[in-house]
Amino acid sequence: MNLLKAGFARVNINPQMGTPLRGYFIERFADGVLDDIEANAIALEHNNVKVLLISVDNCGIEKDLSKYYRDLASAATNIPTENIIISATHTHQAPEAVINSKNELVKKYTEFLGTRIADAAKFALDDLKEAKMGYGKGTAPNVAFIRRYVMKDGSIKTNPGVNNPDILRPVGIIDDSVNVIRFDRENADSIVFVNFANHPDVVGGTKVSADWPGLLRKNVEKILDNTKCVFFNGAQGDVNHVNVHPKDGDMNGMFIDFDGVARGYSHAEYIARVVTGGVLQAYDKVKYVEVDSVISKQKTINVPSNKPTKEELPEAHRINDLHNAGKDSELPYEGMMLTTVVAEAARMVRLENAPDAFDMMLSAMKIGPVAFMGIPGEPFSEIGKQIKATEGFDMIIPSCNSNGKEGYFPMQDSYDEGGYEARSSNFKAGVGEYIIKEAKALLERLK
Repeated sequence: MNLLKAGFARVNINPQMGTPLRGYFIERFADGVLDDIEANAIALEHNNVKVLLISVDNCGIEKDLSKYYRDLASAATNIPTENIIISATHTHQAPEAVINSKNELVKKYTEFLGTRIADAAKFALDDLKEAKMGYGKGTAPNVAFIRRYVMKDGSIKTNPGVNNPDILRPVGIIDDSVNVIRFDRENADSIVFVNFANHPDVVGGTKVSADWPGLLRKNVEKILDNTKCVFFNGAQGDVNHVNVHPKDGDMNGMFIDFDGVARGYSHAEYIARVVTGGVLQAYDKVKYVEVDSVISKQKTINVPSNKPTKEELPEAHRINDLHNAGKDSELPYEGMMLTTVVAEAARMVRLENAPDAFDMMLSAMKIGPVAFMGIPGEPFSEIGKQIKATEGFDMIIPSCNSNGKEGYFPMQDSYDEGGYEARSSNFKAGVGEYIIKEAKALLERLK
């Protein structure tokens, strides 16, 4: 007897124009909408246990705000807060959401977003229908690239620039798999859950956009009749869309942005098409399985903070003050190196009086033989690959920026090598390996 039920809901979360956008170390204010940003929710029920998986088109929702939003969703549905995961797709074309912001538009949007997330949760719960579940895997080649490179001088640079002659090789290996879960429902649309790892930092500019994840959803639903698509981003902390060695038409529809990164809306459309292809590879041939249980578990871990030394602070304050005063031109850097130096200084100033360690929460769900692992920040690709290798599940889906946005989680060697992610991370070297260990332990508790 099938005990699984699944529900879907989608709500629009476009901001008021003039609301600040989040994603770069420069000010941007929304002055148009390229495509709608949304909150998409999946509700699941098995044997009276209910859970919610909510995907929000946002750069990232900090842990305290995420907890507030999950409490709102819980109040709207009577589903326990610990059974709710809210993940940000990480689009860089969505508004800031900040508790107690001094900016009235940000403050207004933060409350609006919470209301809409609660609406999506309630609508998804109301939409529960009997369902069967299948899973499969496709690939999306040549749209995601490791963004950290060894240079000829031995240094490591993030986003060193297209056709930079000093590039030797990338540091890391891409996971281009597209994980697909399909829920076929009685007398209702099917729901397709998609997971792929890549930065939605492709569009650029000052207009609201869900970037390629939103375009992916539209493509899937246009091609597959009576289907709704929900996207959850993967382990993309050291991965983005930039092919530093383009050839033929690879640069079509792209421009070099302020930070030296190649971007363009038509390239976001291209990525969406390729990832859609990965979905289609799996959709018709999913392996249908019996769902014996739906289980949700969380674990709070304590991670040492990457505090600055006393010697580092004077220069960090100088750089941070210049940046905040709009005087980046007085700093002897440009492009991605400027971003790296500014981000590192901001990290040092931010952590000057911080505690020696921070709590963060890992969130896991088991849906039959499939596991979902929510990580509250941006894990490197290697973290996702090692978590996926945990035995005892048919498929494991790592998801970034889930129930929090705590910044980058690099691997140990990244701290030794340098680069933007490690230099800006709130956490000391070893955080990546620690997350792998604790995530595997949490997955063991789901078995």
